[in-house]
Amino acid sequence: MMIESIHRAITEGAIIPAVKDRDALHASLALDQKVIFVLFGDVCSIGGSIESIHRAGKFAVVHGDLIGGLSAKEVAADYLKSCGADGVISTRPNIIRRAKELGLFTVLRFFVFDSMSLESAEKTAETARPDLVEILPGIMPRIIRRLSGTLPAPLICGGLIEDKNDVLEALNAGAAAISSTREEVWKL
Repeated sequence: MMIESIHRAITEGAIIPAVKDRDALHASLALDQKVIFVLFGDVCSIGGSIESIHRAGKFAVVHGDLIGGLSAKEVAADYLKSCGADGVISTRPNIIRRAKELGLFTVLRFFVFDSMSLESAEKTAETARPDLVEILPGIMPRIIRRLSGTLPAPLICGGLIEDKNDVLEALNAGAAAISSTREEVWKL
């Protein structure tokens, strides 16, 4: 139920605020978007950030790789669940698999910079089976078209998305949504 609710909120909103500091977190809480990607914090502060997001009636999807004090081991997903996270973002398939076992929403993130990383993304997504796949940078319409047609999960794009044109190009190429740390993009 929660996973479907997050999927729906992402696809209906099309833009996901990705917050990288406390000021951006507070700014995102006033927006209409129902899902917030949290890209900052540590094991001492992440629970408070998640709580703030929940008080605003939103879902908190936390990038476990960027939380200080967490390891690359599966227990990172357990810890984030214990803090109340609704979902986990990671570049690590083992963490995504564990988060799925725990019933969390999952986003497997890839940096696509050459043909080898593109092929790796396709293979890894097939084995990890995340709820969403995110590629960075998100300004590659040809690659977005290819991946959105072959991945086992909907595709979102992030990284270097700076304006309305970038958003529209990504969505028109097949992205289900985009994530951005730029507050001006959140309001498009």
